[in-house]
Amino acid sequence: MATMKFKVPNISCDGCAKTITDEILTHESDAKVDVDVQAKTVSVETEASEASIKQMIVAVGYSVE
Repeated sequence: MATMKFKVPNISCDGCAKTITDEILTHESDAKVDVDVQAKTVSVETEASEASIKQMIVAVGYSVE
């Protein structure tokens, strides 16, 4: 499994973190997701491609730098 880290500047609260985590786990149930609200980062350990994880984050209304 690969670990990817994304900068998501519009994360502002634990609700944002839950939304992103739930979206990723809906599509990739084996993924390990860690959202750091303070650092505004999302770390994902998964077999999925980087592009597909980015699409999932964007799909729920967040931007990825």
